[in-house]
Amino acid sequence: MTALRVEPLTREAFAPFGDVIELAGAKQVPINLGTTIRYHDLAHIDVADEVGRPLVNLFRGQPRTLPFEVKMLERHPLGSQAFIPLNDKPYLVVVAPAGELDAALVRAFITSGWQGVNYAKGVWHHPLIALGEVSDFIVVDRGGDGLNLNEQDLPASLWLSADAIHGDSTIKRVKG
Repeated sequence: MTALRVEPLTREAFAPFGDVIELAGAKQVPINLGTTIRYHDLAHIDVADEVGRPLVNLFRGQPRTLPFEVKMLERHPLGSQAFIPLNDKPYLVVVAPAGELDAALVRAFITSGWQGVNYAKGVWHHPLIALGEVSDFIVVDRGGDGLNLNEQDLPASLWLSADAIHGDSTIKRVKG
């Protein structure tokens, strides 16, 4: 059984997969006569391929029960996809680099709560993994013609456990 660490979500660690959307370190611009701070340009939204257009959606994620089996990943080859949580609850992010899916390169991150992610075009990722309670997310992704979703089963399941989230920091890989 091979194990992967569940890492804290940081800009540096997540950079190969896209952007971490958070206020810490963001450019701040005072607007509206100084009554508002604009946290500027938090993610690179990339949706123009094949005459795509940006969509703004609300996703309501049902909480996943741990242990949780990761059997597949998906990707969006024509555009980025950003998830911005509307609550302050941690959630899990499971990703692999763009290109041909290599299960040996799968990584897992846990957010600190109010951190969003923007998956770069073509990055493999698991669908939303909310924890603890129903969670709402603003999702910015691509609308338009063209096939913008590929799904692929993993050759072996990955298991996320409560221990992985609260101390052991591993995902267990089990052939299925």
